[in-house]
This record gives sequence, C-alpha cells and structure tokens, in this order.
Amino acid sequence: MTVEASGATDASALVSLGEIKELAEVGRPTVSNWRRRFAKDVLQASGDRRVPFPDPVAGSDSRPLFDAEEVASWLDLRPVPDEEPDDDDTVPTYGDRFRRGLRLRGLVALRHELGSANRLIVDALAVCAMAGEGGDWYREAVPGQLLEDAEKADPRVARAVQELIDELGSPGAAADTVLGLAERLESDLTTETTPPAVARLISTLVGPSGVLSAGPGQPSVINLCAGTGELLFARDDIGGRGDIVAVEPDPLRRRLLLYRLFAHYCSTVDVCARSEELDTLRRWEQREWDLDPDRPWGMPSADLVLADPPYASGERESDEGGPLGWALEAVRRLKPGGRGYVVVPSWTLSRPRGTAPTPSLRMREELLEGGAVTAVVQLPRRIHPFRTGAEHALLVLRGAAEREDQGKVLLVDADRIARRVGGEWIKYVAEVLAAGRSPVDEEARSFPVSATGPRAQSLLDGRSVLPAHRLAAKEQGLDHFSATLDARREAAVALPRLKEWIGDLGIAKRQSENRLEHRKVAEHLKAGQLRLLAGHRIREADIGEAGLPVVGREEMLGALPFGGRRIALEDLAQYPQAVVTERGDVFLLTEHGIRAHVDDAGGCVLLAPVQGLRIAAYRAFLAGEARPEELWMRPQPLAQLLAAPRNQHRSSGSLVRRVSVRDMDLPELPYEEVAELEAILTETDRQRAQVRRQLEALDNLALRLAAGVADGDLALRRRTGST
Repeated sequence: MTVEASGATDASALVSLGEIKELAEVGRPTVSNWRRRFAKDVLQASGDRRVPFPDPVAGSDSRPLFDAEEVASWLDLRPVPDEEPDDDDTVPTYGDRFRRGLRLRGLVALRHELGSANRLIVDALAVCAMAGEGGDWYREAVPGQLLEDAEKADPRVARAVQELIDELGSPGAAADTVLGLAERLESDLTTETTPPAVARLISTLVGPSGVLSAGPGQPSVINLCAGTGELLFARDDIGGRGDIVAVEPDPLRRRLLLYRLFAHYCSTVDVCARSEELDTLRRWEQREWDLDPDRPWGMPSADLVLADPPYASGERESDEGGPLGWALEAVRRLKPGGRGYVVVPSWTLSRPRGTAPTPSLRMREELLEGGAVTAVVQLPRRIHPFRTGAEHALLVLRGAAEREDQGKVLLVDADRIARRVGGEWIKYVAEVLAAGRSPVDEEARSFPVSATGPRAQSLLDGRSVLPAHRLAAKEQGLDHFSATLDARREAAVALPRLKEWIGDLGIAKRQSENRLEHRKVAEHLKAGQLRLLAGHRIREADIGEAGLPVVGREEMLGALPFGGRRIALEDLAQYPQAVVTERGDVFLLTEHGIRAHVDDAGGCVLLAPVQGLRIAAYRAFLAGEARPEELWMRPQPLAQLLAAPRNQHRSSGSLVRRVSVRDMDLPELPYEEVAELEAILTETDRQRAQVRRQLEALDNLALRLAAGVADGDLALRRRTGST
C-alpha cells in the first residue's frame, strides 16, 4: 500500500483484503463475506440495486489490491452496529474507521522519514496542545517550549494531526490516539507505561472511595511518577480541570504529559521534575484569576495522590529512594480524608526481615505502623506487557483523618480473583474493597497490623505481607476426621498375593548348550512375521477431543494421558496413509532411549515420531484361528524385549539420539517360554497397578493427616503399646 507523506490517501493508494480487515477493525471473514455477497455479478443476477463491492485494480488473483478511496466510499454505506450517534446525529460508519486507520498508518510511515519515533510524538502532541490552548489566537499565553515545538513540527505531521483532530472532534482525543501508536512506532515510551488494566482498576476505585466528596468541588489530584498520564487520563472528568499537579523526573515524558494536559484543556496544570517543587511557587498558578487564599503558593497536598514508579524486580532495594519511598511521599501529600493509590513491585512486600533490614523493609514497616495502609491488592500476574516476569501490587493509602481505624489492613489477591472470574476481576476487586471482605477467604481477608496476643499473626512480624503468602483458609465443607479415617482404611488394604507370587516365579540360569540366537527386527519384517506401522504428521487443528485416540510423543513420555487427544473420523479421512492400530500392537518411541507400550484395545492413530509393530499372527490367534505354537511372539514380551538395555544402547545421532527399529534384535524363544513370559509380564502389570493404588492411598492418607493438623481439626496420639 502506498500513502502520501501527509498521512492522507491519494488516488493511487492500494489496500489488500487483509489491510481492509485491519483498517476497518473487522474480522477477515467479514471482508470476504462483503466481497462475495456484494460482488457485481451476484447483485446483477438478483436485480439488487445496491452498490457492489469495488473490483480489484491491481495485484493478482491470490492477492488482489483495491483502490483505498473506493473502498472507503463503499464502507461509508455501512454503519457500525451498536455505535451511538455523534453530536450532529450522524452514525459512525466503517468508512470512518477505515479512513482513520489509513491516516494513522500514514503517520506511522513518517517515523522512518523523521528518523525518531519520539520526535514524531513530540511534534504531534505539540500540535494537539496548541489546538487545546488556542495558540493560534493567544500565542502570548502559550509556554515558550510549546510554541517552539509547534513551530518546529514537521508540516506533514502537523497536517495529518490536524485532520485527526477534525475527525475525532477534539485535540485531547487526537493526543490520546497518537500516544496509543507508541508501540507501533517502536518508541521506548511503552516500556514504562502503566498497563491499561491497572489504570482502569484505580479509576474504578477512585469513584466509591469517598474522595470525590472532599471539598466544595472536584478533588485536587497529585500524580507522582506520572509518566505520560495513564492514571490521570483513565478518569473521564479530566477535561478542563485545573487542580491537577504531576511529578515526572524524565524530561521527555514530562513534556509529553504537559502537552497532553493542554490538549485536554487543562490550562492551569503544572508538571514538576521533583516532588519538592510542590512546596514552592509555580509560575503556572499565576495565570489563575481567582487564587484560593488558603493555598496561594503551590499545591503541597491533595485529595487524591496517584503513583506508578517504574521499577524492575529488586531495583534500588537498598536505596532510600526506592518504590516504597514514593508511597511514603504519597502519604505525606495526602490531605485529611484523602486517598492514595501507589503501584509497587511485589518484591517490596515479600522480602522477609533479615539480620540487617533493608531500607525497603524499614519503609514498609513505617507505612504499616503509621496506619497509612488501607489495603494491599496483589495484581494479576503478567499484567505488565513489557515486564512479563515482574509482579506488582497496589497499595491503597489513607489520609491522617482516617487513621483512628488503623488496626487492620485488607489483603486482596486479585491474581486468584482474576483466575476465577476472568475479565470481571476489576469490578469484583472494587466490590471487595468497598465491602471490606470477600465471600472467599483465600481471596481477601483483613489482618492485624500489630500482634493481639502471644502467638497471634501480625503484618509486622517480619514475614512477607504479600496477599498470596498470607491468605490461607481451611478446606471448605470437609470433615477432616472422617476423611482421614477413610484414607487410613484405603491405605490398610494389603496385597496378600504379591509376596507369594514373586516367590513362585521359576528363574534359572540358561545352560550354555541352549544359547539363544538373535535376529534383527528387519529380518522379521522381511519374513512377514512383523509389520511396521509408521507414525503420521497430522495438523494440530485436526486434533480435538472426539474420535479415535491419537498417540504421540507426549503420550509416550507421560506428559499427556492416553486417550486425551483424539481425531474425528471425517478429519482422519484427509490422511489416507494413516493406519489405525489393532489390539496387541506395540507403540515405540525411540528418541533418547526406547519407550514401548502395548495397545490393549486398538483403534489408535500414531503421530510421528511414534512407530508401531504388529505381530502378523496375533489377530488370527485372538480369533482362535491359530494354535499357540504358531505364535512365535506375543505383545508384552515384544514390548519388553525391544526396550531391553541391549537395544537401548544402539542409539545414534548428533542432536537427537535415535534407535533404528530395524536394527533392534530379538531372541528366538520357544513358544512355551514366550507364553510363560507373557503371563508373567501381564501379572506384573496387574500387580504394579495394585501397588500404584496402594501408594496413592498412602499419599492420600499423608495428605489428609497433614491437612487436618494444619487446619487445627485433628490431634494425633500414639496408641498404647505401639512401637
């Protein structure tokens, strides 16, 4: 696709079907359906007078290209379902989406011409800020840095952004859209951006927290470590506000945040480099005509304090200015009755007290002892898209007026909640914080800050205060005593015949005159005594939960149970070479050793690299058509003899050590010895299954005993006279 440098489309702009799907924000089947249903010949044949889907103007049959303007005009005829009408009562169409997508794609293309993603974002936000500040009419009131950036902005960027403002209806929406392109622009701004889910959670919590009722009007807001304003702009009432102050140490992010605020008509905001500047006179407040006499200089405290310091795991743990330092700063900046929300790495809450407490631990205990912490919310794992290995928590802080109720802190495990309720976790967490409890004890519970008794738990005992580490509850709806008695009864079941059966095994040393001959499997295959069953490559999409069982590497290694994966018969019909196994076939996996398994039922499909061996005479033997002496080998002996150490050592290969099935050898045994070996191996399998059940019963007994003692329901005592 070609796009003008200005970001607008021209007559030669071409798009593929995949690009139409992406730009119109629909699925690929939708575009294919449009093209098929509204094809010119289809409409003509039915006498339909509707406008046909545009014909390709270039490309090939496999990848047709369409004129972008023709596609946009056709999409103008298709309103977006469930969309609210605009202010002028026009209904948004797919054509609007398509043109906006084209324009943004053109803006992204300018990144390579400008040589810097951050340069493009600064230029674009400067244009948005000038529009929000009315800089074209009141240039003398515009900050010098903003005026300079707007004048230096690339004309192509300015033109594309102005078109975006006209389309979206406000410079603030355009600024938000440009910042949303940071990832596509490959800007490093995204690495420290507050995740949208965290911003939505804090925005939801701010509503019912009572902060909005503080003061005669809207609450004042201080955003520490503001970044580009993700926490501020998660609120819908940001536009036109003047009682907002942000602190951002990074110069680039500080400038972008200021421009973003200007674009949202927040004319009297201030963005500081250090929190100490909040206590001094700020020149932007001089622009207010009606200064509050109670706070003529600066804004040292606020009703709402937000912070999301960008720290990785363990970063600045021994530094007084670490993540919890921002939490202490937030508490210091809170007005009486205010609320604070600070995102911190989970390691700040999980480190135990050692012989030499770290500054992070001292700050944590200072927050708890001072009664500043209302709740600790452990956020869902992998919530940060660029720090997938880091875990985070949200501290809910309170102002001094509420610290009389400082005896307990609510711990909430939002990670466990998210795994249970899915995408509704934000709403659920907000309800838990509002109620102060959860119906599920493992998800939320209040803990005392200080110990209330000699052996009572407290959050100041030097252990982790992370919710997942503290929240543990008794098993619900379980009588530990009855469950333990049942487990003991199951474990007491003896294996009466095992010892006798092992003792009855007749084992003797083979005499030298009766030495066995060995033959390669290849010889048995050539003679027709064995048949080799090859595994097949089957697409993952064709494997499901219904149909014939499939046996692959995972089943042979024990990673998946046999029968867990299946293939439907209609899908299997696409693989005419695939062979269905029979009862008595032996499955083989010969990578890094030999693993063998006997098919007891048949009806399986083998996946490469698993192979199979079939004893040619075994089906006739099962049907009673062959005598035992005609059966030279049986399934259980075949599987065990192939997996014997003499064959295990025949592997070769530099990367994957494999054993060739044809190179394995088998001893030539009398049919009576083969039958006896089959009986012994079958009984061994049966005894092994019983022993396995016995072990499981013992494991269950140990589990029930430990669970009952841990929950305080069981008391153990030794019987009189026992040893």
